[in-house]
Amino acid sequence: MSEVKTKYDLEERLIEFSLLIIGLGEKLPNTRTGNHIAGQLIRSGTSPAFNYGEAQVAESRDDFIHKMKICLKELKETQVALQIIKRKPLIQDISKIDKVIGECKELISIFIKSIETARKNKLSKRN
Repeated sequence: MSEVKTKYDLEERLIEFSLLIIGLGEKLPNTRTGNHIAGQLIRSGTSPAFNYGEAQVAESRDDFIHKMKICLKELKETQVALQIIKRKPLIQDISKIDKVIGECKELISIFIKSIETARKNKLSKRN
């Protein structure tokens, strides 16, 4: 992201995360295990960007919450895959995986908070 940009852009951050995941997936070994984990990692790690795009045009608050929860589930799945890669270890440069794990944890926190806020807003609209 450019330093001039002051507005926080979650979509851009998710796209950058997807690029990190793709790069990491391409570094995994061309073995049965490496290919399996790479495929799973790339599917779950890029999915939040796509689903967040859908959430932005949700048809209702419930639809928005549902799509945000899908993003969260995919990020949690990605976090598990990253831990497997780190513990095995399937790549040599562990510092790169730690950076991706850190970003994944931050994104999970953002989605948890966003879902909580959306639920609170939904409840306050009823009262």
